[in-house]
Amino acid sequence: MSPTRATSAALDALGDPTRRAIVDLLGAGDRSVGEIAGRLPVSRPAVSRHLRVLKEAGLVRDRPEGTRRLYRLDPAGAEAVRAYLEALWGEAAGRFRIAAENTVPREDP
Repeated sequence: MSPTRATSAALDALGDPTRRAIVDLLGAGDRSVGEIAGRLPVSRPAVSRHLRVLKEAGLVRDRPEGTRRLYRLDPAGAEAVRAYLEALWGEAAGRFRIAAENTVPREDP
């Protein structure tokens, strides 16, 4: 199974530990750049850059609220990653089952 371009972008974005930490924080609800930066050992500009990557990968959405922007997880992006991993695991589990069923037990000497 080959991931779609969008799923590949999402998986690439999640390859960075800071971005995964941001996704974890957003899993608890909407947050501003300042709120995210306050919880991580990175600057506000760095958080903004990470959020841009996550947004371009389809994992995060933003919306204006007053003078700031609030970020949240994009359910469609998360679903695409979940579906890919589920399909990948399903294929691997199927191959493992076939191999196990076709393995002849060894006799002890």
